[in-house]
Amino acid sequence: MIGINVKEPEKKCNDRNCPFHGTLPVRGIILTGKIVSDAMNKTVVVEKMKMHYIPKYERYEKRTSRYVAHMPPCIGAKKGDEVTIAECRPLSKTVSFVVVERK
Repeated sequence: MIGINVKEPEKKCNDRNCPFHGTLPVRGIILTGKIVSDAMNKTVVVEKMKMHYIPKYERYEKRTSRYVAHMPPCIGAKKGDEVTIAECRPLSKTVSFVVVERK
């Protein structure tokens, strides 16, 4: 177990940056979002949508945040899937999250 309440994947992998089968510790922020791009090698872009209230107009607007996350081979999520990502140490200039569960 990796310290958070997610199911362990059935497949095995030999990725050293996998929180289940490698040595990568996860800590801090845990987010849920949708994969909008999987064109990179072992990396995905996850988009999280939230509603922001504007007091002047008494209405809400949609706002999105995009997170670049490492995708271990054992998870196997594709574009359009809902996933959970967890914060980890920086793996590259832009990657500080890792995919831990496909919903």
